[in-house]
Amino acid sequence: MQTPEGTKTVPFVEVRFKNSRKEYYRYPTNLILRAGNLVITALEKGYDLGIVSLSGPLVAVQMKRKKVKPTSERIGTILRLADQTEIDLWQANRAKEEQVQKRARELAIALKLNMKLSDVEFQADGKKATFYYTADHRVDFRQLIKDMAREFSIRIEMRQIGLRQEASRLGGIGSCGRELCCSTWLTDFRSVSTAAARYQRLSLNPQKLAGQCGRLKCCLNYELETYRTAVKAFPKTETKLYTEKGTGVFQKMDIFKGFLWYAYKDEWVNWHKLSITSANEIIALNRENKKARSLEAYAETPLSATEEALFETAVGLEDITRFDTKKKPNRKTKRRRLEKNNKK
Repeated sequence: MQTPEGTKTVPFVEVRFKNSRKEYYRYPTNLILRAGNLVITALEKGYDLGIVSLSGPLVAVQMKRKKVKPTSERIGTILRLADQTEIDLWQANRAKEEQVQKRARELAIALKLNMKLSDVEFQADGKKATFYYTADHRVDFRQLIKDMAREFSIRIEMRQIGLRQEASRLGGIGSCGRELCCSTWLTDFRSVSTAAARYQRLSLNPQKLAGQCGRLKCCLNYELETYRTAVKAFPKTETKLYTEKGTGVFQKMDIFKGFLWYAYKDEWVNWHKLSITSANEIIALNRENKKARSLEAYAETPLSATEEALFETAVGLEDITRFDTKKKPNRKTKRRRLEKNNKK
């Protein structure tokens, strides 16, 4: 993206490391960086290698969105572009991460530690490895660090992450058929409660509401405000409708179409469909200590035969066997049957 005229260039870029880990870095003025460049970043002990994922004016927008100030200590420094020797060493270290993770899990199981090692990330120079783990309670892994340092001959860093962060790092495909939001564009993990499912009238089935991380899906929050606004127009579900024929009890609602279903006490099989206006009219009468005539008087009339025909599909109007080839009558079989009947 070209820098607009009259604006200063931004001396920052966004660098992506393994999986979804991204950091912001300051680069020298003699470098021209674009998305996709492999760069060497400075660390306290050694260096790391990352891929430039964003450059130009959009970096300032992202930094402002994530509340990263230009003077923040979180901003690192880019030393130079990576050469082929450093790239080969980086790829070699990435290749042995799976085997190291497997061995580290064996060491943790041997020590009977209640934790899960979900990922390993090697530093580009191979001098340090960061182990990401999840645990429900505090874990004393001092002995584990000693064992791993002796086994792998590198510096060890243990970093605890939540289940949502774990799913973000590992990635995957959601039940919608698309990549996980947390591993593509979602930047913050807001808490999701079962109230979000109740507002949207979803069945509280953990298998359907839980995501890859085992927690409630983040997408339950996307349309929550729309549902909250729409539900305000509906009468409260615990409100009963008093009529001369009986007491109407709420059964369900259709938020999109604006309908409610009520049933008389002791007549739970027969439901009566009411609009929001009709339900509010009955409630207004009840507040004046008056009873409505019946739910049937306010219920929506069913569709006529002409209106129902408008919703019929083309398949329903045709014979399902219209494409089948009709069999020709077999004359020999018919003659044999006649001869058999004549003998009898």
